[in-house]
Amino acid sequence: MKKFLFTLAFLACVGNTFADEVMTKESDGTYVVNTTTLCADKGYRATTPLMVYIKKGKVVKVEALPCRETPKYYKLVKDEMLPKFAGKKAKDLNKVDGVTGATMSSNVVRKNVQAALDYYKKNAK
Repeated sequence: MKKFLFTLAFLACVGNTFADEVMTKESDGTYVVNTTTLCADKGYRATTPLMVYIKKGKVVKVEALPCRETPKYYKLVKDEMLPKFAGKKAKDLNKVDGVTGATMSSNVVRKNVQAALDYYKKNAK
């Protein structure tokens, strides 16, 4: 019975640890940062969480997570802006142009990528 309770307690702790993870590391050394809890800044309607893939201090790619931004304009951000972050370091984020008509969404996406890079710098091992 004690062994069962210990196992149950262990699994509960492990489950909570993984549920709160912001950053994971893939087998190839790429870190993946989920900005859902990192950046509370809002775009036009709400927050715009992202998955930011980072390797050796540079953004590999950025993927949009579900959000409540206006679909028509946020699609432009996803299609035109997110690919431009590939290969950028933190100091180069302002060089990524936003999308005309989606200024607020573009600005908050830039802030999310910056938050991901900041988190990576503080926590990557």
